[in-house]
Amino acid sequence: MEFIKTFNMIIFILITAMYAYQMFYIVVALVGKHRDKKRLKSGNAPQTEAKQHRYGVLISARNESSVIGQLIDTIKGQKYPKELVEVFVVADNCTDNTAQVASEHGAIVYRRFNKIRVGKGYALDYAFHKIAAEYGDSYFDGYFVFDADNLLDEHYIEEMNKVFSQGYRVITSYRNSKNFGTNWLSAGYGLWFLREAKYLNNPRMRLGTSCAISGTGFLLSSAIIREQGGWIHHLLTEDIEFTVDNVLKGETIGYCETAVLYDEQPEDFVQSWHQRMRWCKGFYQIICKYGKRLICGIFRKDANNFACYDMTMTVMPATFVSLLSMVVNVVFLCAAAFGSRINPILIQLTSQSLIMSLFNYYMTLFVVGVLTTITEWKAIKCPAHKKILYTFTFPLFLFTYIPISLAALFQKVEWKPIEHRVAKTLDEVR
Repeated sequence: MEFIKTFNMIIFILITAMYAYQMFYIVVALVGKHRDKKRLKSGNAPQTEAKQHRYGVLISARNESSVIGQLIDTIKGQKYPKELVEVFVVADNCTDNTAQVASEHGAIVYRRFNKIRVGKGYALDYAFHKIAAEYGDSYFDGYFVFDADNLLDEHYIEEMNKVFSQGYRVITSYRNSKNFGTNWLSAGYGLWFLREAKYLNNPRMRLGTSCAISGTGFLLSSAIIREQGGWIHHLLTEDIEFTVDNVLKGETIGYCETAVLYDEQPEDFVQSWHQRMRWCKGFYQIICKYGKRLICGIFRKDANNFACYDMTMTVMPATFVSLLSMVVNVVFLCAAAFGSRINPILIQLTSQSLIMSLFNYYMTLFVVGVLTTITEWKAIKCPAHKKILYTFTFPLFLFTYIPISLAALFQKVEWKPIEHRVAKTLDEVR
């Protein structure tokens, strides 16, 4: 009995210690001020005026004819010189008329068919090499990367360009949702990404440490593509792999809170399961490939120590520690209840521990959801009663990561496209 008490206390202290810095992030996000970046990898000092750069916009699309036209329209409608923006679409293994729709809306389309090298990372690499062959590798100053279901605020490129002009070579943006109010799943995703923008990337930017890109809605310098020789990140979560690799190389990833992107979230649990299974498996791949270097980077004198720690906590989620705690308590509970000698005291102790653990996790996540909902209230596009309701379901959405994380350990996971069906214009979303 003393063992289980001590074990649960150690787990509680461990999780608290590992993620205490994110509590500090919340304080910084609420009361902190931006700090000018004094040291960027490029060596450039922050500029007072934003130079207008030339950008290529890359969209990897697989059977996205229902939504890609609306995205291209929002790119073409940017309050930024149109002659400085060119849109490229990779119609990747498409069996519908995605290429035709994209071309009709003004994009340059590359058709790609490869059933062996499957995934967004390979499509991006294909596009970068095509662009380099046709335009040269220095024609564009930077590249935006979007998913076909996205929509952009009309000032998106203008705002991102301001941060790019400060010397940041990789920049992420504010990620909102097209379909937040559909159900508890889409709201769960939506709240998570809003929390990531407001209470992770925002304070990271304010403190001068590195942010993290998240799948879509980011800008990178063409110099990085030249240095890498294309897009070289092909794990199941190529976005986080790109982030971790650049942090290890000393890059400081920036964040632009005024550049707003709207993203479609899964509404079906089966699709959500497959998507998050891929994310979890991708995190395991990153741990295997970069984990040792990340941990070493925390202690190296020539590394971005705190950013390495932050990324370590990102790719080594608390789910495992929490799952370990629950498994140990369940084992003790079963031994006490079904062993040769029933132990009522141990049954009571382990039952209380399990209940309290679940309650504490729920309340922590609930508070995070409530805080995010309050501060981002105007940004969330759904009725007030749904905003309130989905703060209660937000912890349940994250609890579903426990079986998903466990299943991803043992199952083979491959990249699968997510069907997008929310064909809305920017005005309809807002």
